[in-house]
Amino acid sequence: MKSSKILLFLATAIAMLAILCAAFPAEGVSVAGTTLHFPALTRILNPQRQMDVEAYLAEQDSLAEVAATRQDSIVHLRHQIDSSDIRFWFPGDDDTFFDPLFAQMEQAEAQGRVLRVLHYGDSQIEMDRMTNRLRAYLQGLFGGGGPGMTSYATIIPSYSLTLSASGSLRRQSSFGDSNVSRANGNYGPMLQDFRVTGNAVTNILATTNRMADDRVRRFSRFTLLFNNRPGPLHVTFTDREGGYTDEQDCPLEGVQVLRWRLDSASTSVRIAVSGTADLYGVLVDDGPGVAVDNIPLRGSSGQQFRQVNEDQLAEAYSQMDVGLVILQFGGNAVPYLKGERGMSSYCKTVAYMIDCVHRCCPGAKVLFVGPSDMSTREGGIMQSYPYLPTIVDSLRACANAHGAAYWSIYHAMGGHNSMTAWVDQGLGGADYLHFSQRGADIMGDRLARAFDNMYQLYLIRRRSHNNQ
Repeated sequence: MKSSKILLFLATAIAMLAILCAAFPAEGVSVAGTTLHFPALTRILNPQRQMDVEAYLAEQDSLAEVAATRQDSIVHLRHQIDSSDIRFWFPGDDDTFFDPLFAQMEQAEAQGRVLRVLHYGDSQIEMDRMTNRLRAYLQGLFGGGGPGMTSYATIIPSYSLTLSASGSLRRQSSFGDSNVSRANGNYGPMLQDFRVTGNAVTNILATTNRMADDRVRRFSRFTLLFNNRPGPLHVTFTDREGGYTDEQDCPLEGVQVLRWRLDSASTSVRIAVSGTADLYGVLVDDGPGVAVDNIPLRGSSGQQFRQVNEDQLAEAYSQMDVGLVILQFGGNAVPYLKGERGMSSYCKTVAYMIDCVHRCCPGAKVLFVGPSDMSTREGGIMQSYPYLPTIVDSLRACANAHGAAYWSIYHAMGGHNSMTAWVDQGLGGADYLHFSQRGADIMGDRLARAFDNMYQLYLIRRRSHNNQ
């Protein structure tokens, strides 16, 4: 075949495809119950340029490095913080919002305190993802160790701890399928617990996962947090590594704690219980400083705070010395929010969640972490949910109006249509909703970097005040 005929054939085929692109309805064509889409001609002629995630992150980090070299200039650092994609938004634009928290963290180790950060979230933080990077930063700076609070038995495996439990245990949860028992609001700070009726035992082992930070691999302070039912609860604590055993009885009903402190850190302990109680969790720490607790609630958008008994939750919080509560939600609501009515309804849920934490833990700061970019198929192409920017702005306004700081994963990963780039470059999951492990590590580091920016600003203010 002559080259001229081949060229004519290709030109004709391209022209026909162009006509089909122009004529095909934007909403698609339904055939046998399936909607067929064809890309618009403008998208073919002007394809969207995909962001280079690594280059974007490198550029952001270079801005942070510039700020770090100019700590003598509070104006310069504040400008860098306010213009960064990892910035916080504060109520009333008050950039001293975290200063009291930083002061407590600085003093915790010297005071012998274990100041807690509670990180609630949906499946984005399961297995200690994101939380582990923030914990490594805070404990590296302010001291402390251990993986933090865990349930008595395994609910979701964690990179930072290994649990092995057995006995007469029944899971009670404010969320999940119909097979999970409900407890009329009695769930404790993890919004789920295990009821023991008889005997049960849990073995807590240090993780061997290479991705875990070294500080979570040993622990010396333990607190069993529970709601005791009529009759004494008998507890036997054993340090399996050091050979230490202690037995205690708790005859009191209601929210109670039992504590143990080892002379040297262990990597394996056993806690056996006998009686009837709702086991809220075990606080697994090492030394004074900062503890960061990972509390994942799969499938949740935060509504579960409406289902908890606030008196019991407040009593549990009072036993924990909480300095900061992080609420990371919204991702599970995004696909269903398409208009003002739905957005208004969800903002009421977020407002209730924040207000509930303020009521139950009045001494803690609250940070709301908004959803990531998420992709859906529109016109045959994966792209951001159309209403997502409005959702992010609405959640930010809601959080600030109710006295919480706001941090945006959507902005921190690059904004509109960034998830497709994260997926293509191995940093996002195939569902275009979640991060890969590497992507979650990056996002956890970016949250830690955001805190470090504010801590550097706090240090500059303190030095300036001391020099006056």
